[in-house]
Amino acid sequence: MSNRLQLQDAQTFLFVPANRPDRFDKASASGADVVIIDLEDSVAPDEKDAAREHVSAWLAAGGRAAVRVNAARTPWFHADMAAMNNAMAVVVPKVEGADDLNQVTEFGPTGLPAIPLIETAGGVMSVQETCAAPNVVRVALGNVDLAADLGVDPASRLALSGARSQLVLASRAARLAPPIDGVTTDIGDKILLADDAQHARDLGFTAKLTIHPNQVPVVANVFRTTTDEVDWAIGVLRSAGDGVQVHDGHMIDEPVRARARSILRRAGHTIASAGVEVCP
Repeated sequence: MSNRLQLQDAQTFLFVPANRPDRFDKASASGADVVIIDLEDSVAPDEKDAAREHVSAWLAAGGRAAVRVNAARTPWFHADMAAMNNAMAVVVPKVEGADDLNQVTEFGPTGLPAIPLIETAGGVMSVQETCAAPNVVRVALGNVDLAADLGVDPASRLALSGARSQLVLASRAARLAPPIDGVTTDIGDKILLADDAQHARDLGFTAKLTIHPNQVPVVANVFRTTTDEVDWAIGVLRSAGDGVQVHDGHMIDEPVRARARSILRRAGHTIASAGVEVCP
């Protein structure tokens, strides 16, 4: 599977500090779909250079991970981008439009997939432009930084519901994979984590950022496509005709069939078993 396809399909993303190379292999073995090695918030300024060397060495030795670099307006950005040759993707913080991503294209490896983090009010307001930028594979919500920018509680679903919906709408309009939700900072409360993940899924997110390996299986369980959903999707797509039909007492038309195709794609289901052609 290509890096881009893996990033599109991933449901769990796990951060690991770049100054803790002893944790890189452990993160890779956690079951997370994608590991993100963090050169930004997790690393103090006087440790940035050494942390970058750890990341470069581990990736060059065959490690697979995305890397969160420092923001484009920081003194570390250019050196970070120069070290991205073996990264799956670059996670770009504090993105507020195409200009930030143009610098990624200019200073990074050709074709490197980008995941912009939307972490400010300006980032939310320009997210449609961000989604349309070259090499963007999907966007992610930086809920803690955004809440700080807005002066609200990062745990408040109501306060950030508008921003979350903006990311979902902009992603769909740009024909990107659905966005990645932000972190749950309480690493011990699995009930809260599952509720947060379910809230994000209800809004149209299909993945979540995590900060501890113990969070990965909880999030994966929430975003996993269920057997009932797969059975429903196959039943819908096997319904005869292209127009309006009835399946299990419900009206079926093209938007419903589109949702069914999306469910089967997310499940990695063999589309041939549904008897229909589904484009990737």
